[in-house]
Amino acid sequence: MSSHDVSSYVGRMFSLRDRVALVTGGSSGIGYAMAEALGRAGAAVVLVARRRPELDRAVKALEAHGVRAAAVSADLGERADVDRVCDRAAAFFGEIDILVNDAAVNIRRPMAELTPDDYERTIAVNLTAPFLLGQHFGRAMVARGWGRVINVASQQAISAFGDSGVYGASKAGICGLTRSQAEAWSAAGVTSNAVVPGFVLTPLTEPAQAVPGRVEAMAARSMIGRNGRPGDFAGVTVFLASDASAYVTGQTLCVDGGFSVH
Repeated sequence: MSSHDVSSYVGRMFSLRDRVALVTGGSSGIGYAMAEALGRAGAAVVLVARRRPELDRAVKALEAHGVRAAAVSADLGERADVDRVCDRAAAFFGEIDILVNDAAVNIRRPMAELTPDDYERTIAVNLTAPFLLGQHFGRAMVARGWGRVINVASQQAISAFGDSGVYGASKAGICGLTRSQAEAWSAAGVTSNAVVPGFVLTPLTEPAQAVPGRVEAMAARSMIGRNGRPGDFAGVTVFLASDASAYVTGQTLCVDGGFSVH
């Protein structure tokens, strides 16, 4: 088989040409890496995050790779902002084919110190917003007969450590939501899967990184011997968003260097 044949075969399997992706939390960290991977595989990308300056920088970075990109500034803890994302997202490049729910907040305090406001804020951003976005875009995907939902969970969805608190509960909910979405929509060509990172060096984990010895301890827990980097999520994102994963749904996939089984 010629190199051209191989390239053509792989390209057809993983190409996202003519697809449109919406990535929450897409201005930095894992979310940005996932957005870039989707874009460089051919999709147009709409980013959602709170801070406009970071969004603008992310859009420019994507455009530098030749990706068609746009952004919506929104606080997904506010129901009106979630509604605005639903209303505006398709106006840039057309209907959303791929939904990536990465946006999250992690309030790191001992369980006894968490307040009802901490709980409500965490659940609103980490679980309610993915549910609402899934209801809006997932049902539209079902009507068109093709779609992908990728939810980003956490090690704390499956293992309690490091003040899991409400964050762990919300991410466990994300894994359950993923299975429910898969049950509801897979027969119509819309898959839903969750990705569980290990300890990844991103802005979200900066408080944990600041604890003396924490970065080294987390790296030692990984079988590969290092902490995760945002770029580690490029391949799995393209796989789960493409036709290559058409028979994969309802799964919680750990991308963690062996962290979860060590």
